[in-house]
Order: sequence, then C-alpha cells, then structure tokens
Amino acid sequence: MGVPAARRDRTHYLYLAVIAAVGLGILVGFVAPGFAVELKPIGTGFVNLIKMMISPIIFCTIVLGVGSVRKAAKIGKVGGLALGYFLAMSVVALAIGLVVGNVLHPGDGMHLTQTVKDVGHTAASDAAEGPVDFLLGIIPTTFVSAFTGGSVLQTLLVALLVGFALQAMGTAGEPVLRGVEHIQKLVFRVLSMIMWAAPVGAFGAMAAVIGETGVDALKALATIMLGFYITCILFVVLVLGTLLRLVTGVNLFQLLKYLGREFLLILSTSSSESALPRLIAKMEHLGVSRPVVGITVPTGYSFNLDGTMIYLTMASLFIADSMGQPLALGQQISLLLFMMIASKGAAGVSGSGIAVLASGLQSHKPALVDGVGLIIGIDRFMSEARALTNFAGNAVATVLIGTWTKEIDRERVGQVLAGAIPFDEKTLTQDDPHGVTEVPEPRDGGKADVTAKV
Repeated sequence: MGVPAARRDRTHYLYLAVIAAVGLGILVGFVAPGFAVELKPIGTGFVNLIKMMISPIIFCTIVLGVGSVRKAAKIGKVGGLALGYFLAMSVVALAIGLVVGNVLHPGDGMHLTQTVKDVGHTAASDAAEGPVDFLLGIIPTTFVSAFTGGSVLQTLLVALLVGFALQAMGTAGEPVLRGVEHIQKLVFRVLSMIMWAAPVGAFGAMAAVIGETGVDALKALATIMLGFYITCILFVVLVLGTLLRLVTGVNLFQLLKYLGREFLLILSTSSSESALPRLIAKMEHLGVSRPVVGITVPTGYSFNLDGTMIYLTMASLFIADSMGQPLALGQQISLLLFMMIASKGAAGVSGSGIAVLASGLQSHKPALVDGVGLIIGIDRFMSEARALTNFAGNAVATVLIGTWTKEIDRERVGQVLAGAIPFDEKTLTQDDPHGVTEVPEPRDGGKADVTAKV
C-alpha cells in the first residue's frame, strides 16, 4: 500500500509545479514581455513531445480494441452511433452560440485598422481548401506516413484496417495482438516520462502568450471573451451534464474531477491534443471497453468539437457587428453550417479555429474577412476555452457511447469516480484493461460483460 501512495504523491507535486509554472509564466509575461515572447519555443516543444506520442497510442488502442472483437458489425455500430451523436452535439453547440451571440452583440463599438484587415486575409489564405481535400487527406501517402504525418484520422484509418485484418486472422493474429499490447505499455511509459517536463512547457507557453498579448487587447475584447467562457460553461454543465446524468446516472462534476489533471494540462498548453493520450488511458481505466474508447476518442477529436462550434458562431457574429454589417438569421445559419463541415478534422491546437473562421467568411461574405484580425489578440485565451470544452465533450461522449452500446462496467465507473480504484500515474495503464480480447453480446438486454481474457 505504501508504494502506490508514494507514486500518487510524486505526481501530485508534479501538477502543483504546473500550477506554479503557469503563475510564474504570467508574471514574467507582464514584467518582461520581450523576454517572455522568446520563451515560446519551450511551450511549443512540450506540446510537440506529446503530439509525438499520439499516433502510436491511437494505433495500439484501436488495433487492440478492433482486433479483439469477434464481430466486425459491433465496431460499425460504435462508429455510426458516435458520428450521429457528434453531429447532433455540433448542431446544439451552434444553436447555443447563435442565441448568445445575438443577445450580447459583443462587437458593437469596435474599430478596424489596416493591420487588422491584412491579418484576416492571411488567415483565409492559410485555410483548408474544402471538404473534398479533407476526405482525401484521410488517406495516407504510404502505410508508414500515417504515423509520421501527424494526422489523427490517417492513423485511425490504418489502425482500423490492421484491426479488422487481425480480427479476420482469428487465433493466428493473437501473437500480434499480444505484441501490440506490450508496445502500448512501452509507449504509455514513455508518455509518463515526458509528462515530467509539463511545468517547463507550461511556463514557456503562458509567458509567451502574456508577453505577446498584454493587457490592452484583453480589456478591449473582454465582452466576447466573457460571453464565450460563460457560454462554454453553460453548454458543458447544462447540456452535457444533464445528458450524462439522464443516460448514465454519472455526475458530471465527478467525471470532471477525475479528469482534473488533464484539464490543467490543456489550460497550460492551450491544446486538447496534449491530453488525448491520457484521456484514452483514463477512459479505459474508468471502465469503458477498449473498442469504444479506441473508436470514440480519436474520432471525437476530429468530429466532436463542441467548443469550436460555439467559438465559430460567436466570433462570426462579433466580427459582423464590429464591422457594422450584421448578418441576417438566414445568413448566420448558412455560414455556420458551412463552418461546421469545414471544421471537421481541425486539430485541437491553439489557433486552429482562425483558419476555419476566415475561410467561412471568405466563402460567404468576403467583406467580413477584414475583421478576423480583431479576434487574433485574444484567440489564445479563447482557444483554451475551446480546447477545454472539446475535451469535456469527448469525455462525456465516451461514457455515453459506452452506455448505449452496453460496453461499460457501471460498477467500476462508480468505484473509480469515488477514488476506490486510483489511476496509475506511472504506467498510465492497468494490468487488466477492459475489453481487450472479447466483448460478448449482452445477455437478456443487460449490461455487456467487458472482462478481459489476457
């Protein structure tokens, strides 16, 4: 009993150090902004270290999940249900952002400069070309390039193909599955080592953004920032929290507390990708079967972007109001539906929403592109709220999909959230993960047996 306690204490101090590093970064950003900006590569380097681990973790998780389920139809059911849910939540998030944006009118009274106008057009030129390019981009150039290109969806595609191939091989594929499981343990151990650099990365990232932004931009754009944060909180608590309680009986705040360290990591790096590997590990530890986790979490990072939907809605209305060219309701809906499609596949990296915002305005009302630069000053802070909301949405989605497909251990969920079964911060895995080898059909309409046979 003494050893696990010592491990928990060490990681506890690590995340206290992250909080201290964020505070120190803010202080340095205000006191020495010129020096603080030079620290940006430190934060970028830490996020890149985390991103380096995403592809192998997703590959191992999906291969183990898909390859161990006997019926391919089960995976199709999980994927179809997840995509349907993601689409529904995107529409709800857009609707909420639309209502709040039309009530607040946060852009009234803003003024543009020529520099601001140029920024908007630059962002529009950097945007993705369209949905066709997005679909073609899912296919990697080579089998191996899926792991080197940094695309979550490319890794997802290759992992699904390998998983289905191992599934078709039957007993002949079991040695390969065991090998992939050992590789997964190795990858998670490397990730746990990288996490010890989190305080340094958090310091560099926070110092740089404060040094670049300063106080003036925050004061000028406080209305939209405050409105956006409140809208995200209301969406998570009222929409996701109510849905989670009604469907699963799980308390949202217990789930958010369980994922507290991941939220701190996202807050300090402004990237939800930095917490993706840990979300996979924690959802499996929570009691959701590995096939559900393997399909829902990576797919959700591209298709379940609730925070990004709210951001695109409010930012569009903010820009239109600030330029004295308010959009009619029909124009708002048309523009936002386009952005909902264009945003799919956007990574959870700081600033990714700007290109989608600019491209949407460019295609629907080019005159508004000049106003995109107004958002640049506070995009880093809005990006944090986007990432936190997206992450919360994906965590809730995983529990919901697991419940709907009856591939969740409800008893274990209660024990984990109550703290009776602590998460191993050293290995980020457990010896007996759920759903590794087989997820049998539920009997008599009851809960599926998600015990593993390793």
